[in-house]
Amino acid sequence: MSKILFLTTSHRYDDDRIFHHQAKELLKQGNEVKICSLCADFRGDLAGIEIESYSILEKSSEEKVAAFQKVIDSFQPDCLICSEPLAIIAAKKYSKSEKVSLIYDITEWYPSMRMVANFKFPLNIIHAVKFFLIQVYAGFLSTHFIFGEKTKKFPLAYFFPFKKKLILPYFPDEEYIHENIKTLATNEIKLCYTGQFSEEKGIGNFFEAVSKVKEKNPDLKVSILLIGGTRKDKDQIFFENLMEKYHFPNLEIRKSTSFESFTETYSDADICFDLREVNFENHHCSPIKIYYYAGSGKPVIYTDLKATRNDVEVSKFGYLVHPKDSGLISDLILKYFENPDLYRQHATNARQLFEEKYNWKLISKSFVDFVNFALK
Repeated sequence: MSKILFLTTSHRYDDDRIFHHQAKELLKQGNEVKICSLCADFRGDLAGIEIESYSILEKSSEEKVAAFQKVIDSFQPDCLICSEPLAIIAAKKYSKSEKVSLIYDITEWYPSMRMVANFKFPLNIIHAVKFFLIQVYAGFLSTHFIFGEKTKKFPLAYFFPFKKKLILPYFPDEEYIHENIKTLATNEIKLCYTGQFSEEKGIGNFFEAVSKVKEKNPDLKVSILLIGGTRKDKDQIFFENLMEKYHFPNLEIRKSTSFESFTETYSDADICFDLREVNFENHHCSPIKIYYYAGSGKPVIYTDLKATRNDVEVSKFGYLVHPKDSGLISDLILKYFENPDLYRQHATNARQLFEEKYNWKLISKSFVDFVNFALK
């Protein structure tokens, strides 16, 4: 039995990828598994996985590294899986002295736009370069790479081509999917947006498209389901202005729920949307929830982004669009309403693609084999 430790700064200890998929799978294979996160307080046992988590994201880098190193020294892992550069840096001394593998699981674009958003020119450029160099340093310290998607391979896969690597997409386990393939009503349609209510994530684009649908077919009852909320003050102001501008009568807001019940919260929706803005970072980040929508049997309308276009066969269960083309988006929504057979075909295709291509059981063995290889 091997001891495997996950380290993460910005993901919760019960993160869907780390806890619900990777850690549970390694535990199932007979390993002793522990997770240390620095963004939420919890110490104890969850589903047989040891958790030692602290809410110290606002502390200095030195204090965060010290917290990680304390956990490492007490657990004495045979392998470490880290999600951010700081975790890699914290584990470097132990990895080298004990000659254990240090796996870097790259799921975020680094440096992200939000990391330099508070800096003005030219400081934003300087900090971007600094963070980029930190990322390269983390790649240098790592022994193995796991990439959440192909577009995240740059720059580390190219700077360190001889290090072992694995592409491990964000496919969900069937256990967390609530399937509900619907038949469209004759005079009603329910449209769903989940996630952060912000301009960058595209809720304004979603509202504008819905408004166009109502203009083109006033007799159609359009229901709107929003799941999530705002995070920043500017997002709250933006969202309040949208609500004041559009005054949609059949609008329901549901709070974010636990990961385990996420797909149940939108099961009554007909179409799911992600109309985030087009920018460099979004082009390289595959929207994870599209796999959950597919598993639920929901047709989708998504921003045409490079990562989404390359990783998902969206044309079989939905459409890729420019997020600001509200005219086209509204036409596509009405196309489903006017052609129930097309809707049913896309809904069925979504579920079929999940079963055949986009579920965790198809890739879990490759993940376990990769970790076992790193343990040797």
